[in-house]
Amino acid sequence: MIEIKNLHKAFGQNQVLKGVDITVNKGDVVVVIGPSGSGKTTMLRCINFLERADEGTITVGDITVDAAKAKKKEIHEIRLRTAMVFQNYNLFANKTALGNVMEGLTQARGVSKEKAKEIALDALEKVGLKDKADYYPSQLSGGQQQRVGIARAVVLNPDVILFDEPTSALDPELVGEVLKVIKDIAKEGITMIIVTHEMSFASDAANRVIFMAGGVVVEEGKPDEIFSNPKEERTKQFLERVLPKWSYTI
Repeated sequence: MIEIKNLHKAFGQNQVLKGVDITVNKGDVVVVIGPSGSGKTTMLRCINFLERADEGTITVGDITVDAAKAKKKEIHEIRLRTAMVFQNYNLFANKTALGNVMEGLTQARGVSKEKAKEIALDALEKVGLKDKADYYPSQLSGGQQQRVGIARAVVLNPDVILFDEPTSALDPELVGEVLKVIKDIAKEGITMIIVTHEMSFASDAANRVIFMAGGVVVEEGKPDEIFSNPKEERTKQFLERVLPKWSYTI
């Protein structure tokens, strides 16, 4: 289970998170939607301590920490249980696709190179890139690079994978291939929290949708509840603006 309670985060005078509470059960695919600036990405970054929250608690699996006071050892334990897929891939330019996927296993998990290679090749096969194992990021399309990023997260076998707008940096024609990979992996029962602007994907792939605005959770529920019958006026206003932009049916 992943749980955050009363999460607050400010950057100077800008209060970005204003008491966020979210619970994600094992195997859930939770999609977080909302306008730009609502705190979605900051929330993800606080979960795995890329940003340190000012207040609140974070639970990942059997570990609960005070977000503001967590020590290095506690942060390390949380990070071992999470993996992140970034907007802009964040691949090592000097490593092949295989090397990028192996890196977390050998460096963070202490897996032998021989075993790491076996696990990494299996992950690349899952995302349809085993034949590109020896390619460097510069030789891959944006969609392929993001699929390597997804493989890199999957090999760590984390309690949860955090996706931060995984298609936002892609050309439109490449979006579908990445969303399909995420959907296929979700079917394996991997717990996911996905921040995205792809509403059709959220409707189709999630078992729960969370709508954030102004640094708080405004509404959450099953996809059909949120998209067909939102209860909160703020949710309705947002959906009225974005629903005509649905463009990807997986």
